[in-house]
Amino acid sequence: MNSFMFAFGWASTMLMLGVFLRAKIPAFRSMLIPASVIGGVLGIVFMNITAGAGMGIGTDTGMFTTIVNHLFTVSFISISLTSAPKEKNNGAKNILMGSVGMGLVWCLLYALTPLLSFGIVFVFGKNVDMDAIYGMLIQFAFCQGPGQSASYGAIFEQYGWSNAATVAIAFSALGFIVAFLIGIPAAKLGVKRGIAKNCGKIDDAILKGYLKKEEQTEVMVKDTTCNSNIETLAFHFAMIGLCYILAVGIGKVLSCLPGFLGSSMQGMMFMNGMYAAYIVKFILKKLKLDFLLENTLQSKITGWTADYLVVCAFMSVSVSIIKAWIAPIIIVTILMTVVTFIVCFYFGQRFGGSNDFERTLGMYGMCTGTVPSGIALVRIIDPDFKTSTSVELGACNLVMLASTPVYMLILAYASGSLGLAVTLGGLFACIIGYLVLLKVCRCWGKKSYSWKG
Repeated sequence: MNSFMFAFGWASTMLMLGVFLRAKIPAFRSMLIPASVIGGVLGIVFMNITAGAGMGIGTDTGMFTTIVNHLFTVSFISISLTSAPKEKNNGAKNILMGSVGMGLVWCLLYALTPLLSFGIVFVFGKNVDMDAIYGMLIQFAFCQGPGQSASYGAIFEQYGWSNAATVAIAFSALGFIVAFLIGIPAAKLGVKRGIAKNCGKIDDAILKGYLKKEEQTEVMVKDTTCNSNIETLAFHFAMIGLCYILAVGIGKVLSCLPGFLGSSMQGMMFMNGMYAAYIVKFILKKLKLDFLLENTLQSKITGWTADYLVVCAFMSVSVSIIKAWIAPIIIVTILMTVVTFIVCFYFGQRFGGSNDFERTLGMYGMCTGTVPSGIALVRIIDPDFKTSTSVELGACNLVMLASTPVYMLILAYASGSLGLAVTLGGLFACIIGYLVLLKVCRCWGKKSYSWKG
């Protein structure tokens, strides 16, 4: 039978177990751990136990890696097809400051963590034949999540670095764990010290993770097509499929670029998917057919990809493949968690806004997991989203484009097109540049809050 359908079935099973355990175990409820993370942890245990025992389950970790790669492209297409909601002018200057500050700190970590991780793996990876370049996968995992870690890991593998995707996804899976393991106690400490000013009571529905019949008040979507012709959901998925094929074509064109640029840009299917979606959306607007895209449904599709991305990322990690490298991977994860925590909580206190603590927490979640991880942490201390933090977490993605020199340096080094000294020097220059920008943009000032309360 089809390996993909078995993988989909097992991932779905783990998600259902995650939903059940979130609802029944008080510790999971109080920590607001998403079902995808709970299911993912169960999934990685399940996959490696069954593989070790030689049990046939119809699929393997390789299929989950493939799913993560494709789902990530689908998620980028779906995000790009979604129109941005018009926000009310709720302190535009404050929102801009928070977006720029969080985006630049993200860029700072994007350059700093691979530089430090390279040195850590150089020291601790020697005895297990782990090349130091694998340390340069950490930022794709921590700062960008499972999809991009899998994508960049696959590009590394094209350049001859075997099992890079598995290592990158392992970093990503561990990143989700430390996001909540550290973030939730920090949030509760902030509430205790009186730093969090908007921490109302989180209702029971949010804690248990599902809505009872009488709590189900929101209508999900409205139809944009006649169901007798094509189901609205089918139309939206068809649009995603069209964009995917277009993205493949864009990748073929970009492959004509000289040197490592061609293979790297072709391998970044998630970026090509984004370009394709923008082209399709532009054409729809010109033809005045953009009304066929329903924003809420598109957002739900993006959320669907996010849940499956997380659980599949965990289940794609084969411990048997990287077992010799487990120690360096864990050491890197622990030390980079500490670095990320220090950087986020240092700069988060210095943006200069009344919601700096919410920004700090959201930024930490984003820099160890994904933007949804950051929003999940913000929800603990700002359950009604009274601050603009969640908007800023989305808006800071534009600032993240400043990280382009970092991944170009790393990909050039991985391909052999750039020497080590130039690469490390380039990363150091990027770090200095981001620090200067933080000062110039006035996002690095005096403390706006203190842990003393």
